[in-house]
Amino acid sequence: MDQEKMEGQELELENGSQTTSEAENTDKEEAKENKHESRKEKKEKNRIEALEKEVKDLTDKIAKEKDDYIRLMAEFDNFRRRTSQEKLDLVSVAAEETIKGLLPVLDDCERAMEALSKSDDNPAAKEGTELIYNKLIGYLQSRGLNRIEAMGTDFNTDLHEAVAQFPVQEEDKKGKVYDVIQTGYTLNGKVVRFAKVVVAI
Repeated sequence: MDQEKMEGQELELENGSQTTSEAENTDKEEAKENKHESRKEKKEKNRIEALEKEVKDLTDKIAKEKDDYIRLMAEFDNFRRRTSQEKLDLVSVAAEETIKGLLPVLDDCERAMEALSKSDDNPAAKEGTELIYNKLIGYLQSRGLNRIEAMGTDFNTDLHEAVAQFPVQEEDKKGKVYDVIQTGYTLNGKVVRFAKVVVAI
């Protein structure tokens, strides 16, 4: 009986040691698998981080390229506008110089018409001069030339150039233009020749 008992205990011990050894093997395998999975997860995590960093770098690069492109387009647009404005300015300056050169001719026409109006000698000359004057003034006005109406207006240094003063008795005429010696003109709102005037004082 004792022997059977002992054999039973030995058998139990063997079974227990086998179970323990199997458990240990299972634990080892699980630990190995866990370690393998942990490495795999770590590897995946590193790969994801690397990809995220690459995406961020590419996004930054694209943003920089886009910003450079927008700046370049704005610079080109400014350049195009500036050169176009310079061309317009050049044309308007050339036109202004040409029109300024024609103003003495206009003055001569006015003087000739005034002289012919006082003379009854040749009505055809008066008519011809008026025709030339009207064509010339019509063309210049179509280009933006306007006469400065100065007679009887308040003296204005932005439009008038005082060449003389004339004393007057009437208070309401003081400080006003008494006489126009030379007609002034503006071209598209800019004074190209000041009106030379006599100011009442």
